[in-house]
Amino acid sequence: MEFFHQPNIDWMGKKWYFIGLSLALAVTGLGSIVVKRGLAYGIDFRGGTLVYVKFAQAPDLDAIRREIDKQNLHPIIQRYDTPDKHEVIIGLDLKTTAASTALDEGKRAILRALEGLYGAGPAGKIDFNNASPTTIADHLMATDPLHLASKDSEAANKTYGELAQAMVRFRNAPARGGLLTSFDELRAVPGVTNQVRAALENDFYLSGYSVFNTEIVGPKVGADLRRQALYVTLAGLGAMLLYIWFRFELVYGVAAVIATFHDVIITLGIFSLLNKEITLTVIAALLTLVGYSMNDTIVVFDRIRENVQLNKRENFKDLVNRSINQTLSRTILTSGLTFLAVLSLFLFGGEVLHGFSLVLVVGVIIGTYSSFAIASPVVLFWQQRAGQDRAMPKARVVERETVAARR
Repeated sequence: MEFFHQPNIDWMGKKWYFIGLSLALAVTGLGSIVVKRGLAYGIDFRGGTLVYVKFAQAPDLDAIRREIDKQNLHPIIQRYDTPDKHEVIIGLDLKTTAASTALDEGKRAILRALEGLYGAGPAGKIDFNNASPTTIADHLMATDPLHLASKDSEAANKTYGELAQAMVRFRNAPARGGLLTSFDELRAVPGVTNQVRAALENDFYLSGYSVFNTEIVGPKVGADLRRQALYVTLAGLGAMLLYIWFRFELVYGVAAVIATFHDVIITLGIFSLLNKEITLTVIAALLTLVGYSMNDTIVVFDRIRENVQLNKRENFKDLVNRSINQTLSRTILTSGLTFLAVLSLFLFGGEVLHGFSLVLVVGVIIGTYSSFAIASPVVLFWQQRAGQDRAMPKARVVERETVAARR
C-alpha cells in the first residue's frame, strides 16, 4: 500500500527547521527538569508505601486525604483501574514516614485513617475484609465451632488453617476483589458451616473497604532501582551502537544513538512539563521506545545503503531525500497503526498503564520524526565533512571488488 506516489520532498533542505524544533523541545524539557530540581520519581524509585484499596461504594478522595493529613502525612491518592470498580491507590513518600523505624508504618497510618473515616467496627471485633489467614485461623481455633480441638488439637489446627486459607482465597478472588458485603457469601466455600459462620460473625465485622495489595520500597532499594534503570538504558543504546556499526558503519550507529537520545530526552522533558512520575513501567516504555525508534531509523538507513550501491555518482543529499521519500508510505502505515494502538491504550487502559502508554504515544511520534529529522542529517553532515558527497566508503569498496572480479 502506498499513501504517496513517488513523493519528492526535500527533507534535507529543511533539516535546520527540524533541528531548531528539536532544540526548542529539548531545551524546554530540560529547563523544566532543572527548575523542578530533577524528575518526579515514583515510589518505585524514591521509596515509600503504596496501598491499593477497594471500596464497596465510590470513595470520597478528598475526605480520605483530609483524614490522612490529620496524622501530618501528605498522601498521593489516585484512582486505580476503571471508576466503577471503586479502587484507589494511596501513596506515602518515604520521607513522610521517616520518623518510624518500621517500613510498614505507612500502611498502618493509612489503615488508621480509613478506620477513622469509615468506622472501626464494633468494640472487640476484627475487620474480616482486612484480616490475614493466620488471624482468622487463630480465632476459629479459639472458638472451635466444629468441636475438633477436644479430639485432636493438631488436626484442628490444620483444618482451621486450611479453612481460613480457603475463605481468604474466596474473598480475594477477582470477582470480589478482597471485599465481602455479607458473611452469607461464605456459604460457597466448602467446609464453611452455619456454626463456622456464626463464630465469624461473633468475632469479626465487614468494613466497606479492603486493602488488596501493598508495596513498600525502602530507600536503598529505590536507589538501586534508579541506578539499574540507567544502566539498562545505556547498555541497550551501547548494544545497538555496536550492532549498527557492524551492520552498516560507525557513522550510522552514532547517528542512530544520537536520534534515540534525542527521543528519550524530549520524552522525559514532556513528562517533567506534565508533572508525571517516572516509574518502573515508564522505564519499560522508554526501553520499548528505544527499540522502536532504532528500528524505524534502520529502515531508512538500509534504503540509503541500497541506493548508494545502485547510484554511486548521485549527490548524497539527493540520495538521502530519495531514500526517505521511498520509505515514507511504509513509515506512515507502520507508525500510524502503532500510534492508534498506543493511543487506545492511553485513553482506555486505566490509571496503571497511563504513564506507560503516554511514553509510547509521545515516543511513536518523536521516534518516527527523529529518523528523518535527526539521524539522516547527522549522516549527511558526516559525509559532507568527510568530502564524500558522491559515494559512501562501503560503496567504493563494493565497486573496487566488482572491478577486480571482472578482471
